[in-house]
Amino acid sequence: MAQLDPKNINKIVLAYSGGLDTSIIAKWLQETYDAEVITFTADIGQGEEVEPARAKAEAMGIKHIHIEDLREEFARDYVFPMFRANAIYEGEYLLGTSIARPLIAKRLVEIAKEHGADAISHGATGKGNDQVRFELGAVALSPDVVTIAPWREWDLSSRESLMQYAEAHDIAIDYANQKTKSPYSMDANLLHISYEGGILEDPYAEAEEEMWRWSVSPENAPDEAEYLELEYEKGDIVAIDGERLKPYEVMIKLNEIGGKHGIGRLDIVENRYVGMKSRGCYETPAGTIMLKAHRGIESLTLDREAAHLKDELMPRYAKIIYNGYWFSPERMMLQALIDKSQEYVNGTVRVKLYKGSVSVVGRQSDDSLFDEKIATFEDDAGAYDQKDAEGFIRLNGLRLAIEASRGRDLSK
Repeated sequence: MAQLDPKNINKIVLAYSGGLDTSIIAKWLQETYDAEVITFTADIGQGEEVEPARAKAEAMGIKHIHIEDLREEFARDYVFPMFRANAIYEGEYLLGTSIARPLIAKRLVEIAKEHGADAISHGATGKGNDQVRFELGAVALSPDVVTIAPWREWDLSSRESLMQYAEAHDIAIDYANQKTKSPYSMDANLLHISYEGGILEDPYAEAEEEMWRWSVSPENAPDEAEYLELEYEKGDIVAIDGERLKPYEVMIKLNEIGGKHGIGRLDIVENRYVGMKSRGCYETPAGTIMLKAHRGIESLTLDREAAHLKDELMPRYAKIIYNGYWFSPERMMLQALIDKSQEYVNGTVRVKLYKGSVSVVGRQSDDSLFDEKIATFEDDAGAYDQKDAEGFIRLNGLRLAIEASRGRDLSK
């Protein structure tokens, strides 16, 4: 990783949201490094207009402004491959923020090369995981990249100092919005919206109902269940109720329907890669449905040992993504194994959505490994000889019988 030399920094590509913090960062970079700042704003399904970022950047004299719709690439090349693995971190978190950072890092590096820039920059703080994800992703794709992380350099350590800096440098502040601004630090994309800070810093305090943006409370969800049929090809959803959809369209639709039924809310304390525990709340309607349905179709089509091996590897795969190693040899190796396992994960899953819950109520596939003739409790016409189970049990119990015969008490 290249070292930072301010004298050699002439152009910087900034991951720019258009918000107050990154607007301050843009001005700070211009002043501190006497460099041209190029902005990059990604639409990855955060549900807010990204085009206003252009006007804000122009107001600061920024000439090269990149605003890109990356929703399809995000869903197709990042979210869907991750869901083939049924990936969850620490048993609960569906990795909504984690999986978005590699794509942003990738485009930062590409835009930097396009402009011959000397550095990239981001607005992640020195306490969080995102600084690691952005920078590991960038260095994996461009080993000579220089990254500037203002939160690790400047002395603007409070909201008040940021506001003072903005006023002193004529950075527009929407005071009306500031008065109604959410007390939470939020991040949103097609997969989820996250909440941290505010009262959530007390892990015993229940999140306020008005905090949630995408979902109704389960108590206020419709009293009638809704059923969906999700069609799979090689482990990916390709249609909902018979309508063929692109990956990002699948997620938009499932977020809308899932949110209506109060699905996908999560309140956890997680272990950050940098070493601290953090309490956060998440809304992941589409992801919650996708995970449940994918396990449903795999239960029908995936061999037992292949399924068990996937489950053993999944926590490692999830940790790799959480810690920022999407662009790593180990993730690619695991992805090849996971994708191979999905060759016959085809068919349809029927799910029931009701007051915050998702249930698989039906599944069918031309590649099903379920053999009714063998599994039936009725007459199987000799498809399975139950007498075979006697030798099976005897051989599998042999080692236990030997231990017991030597007087070892296995009950303790």
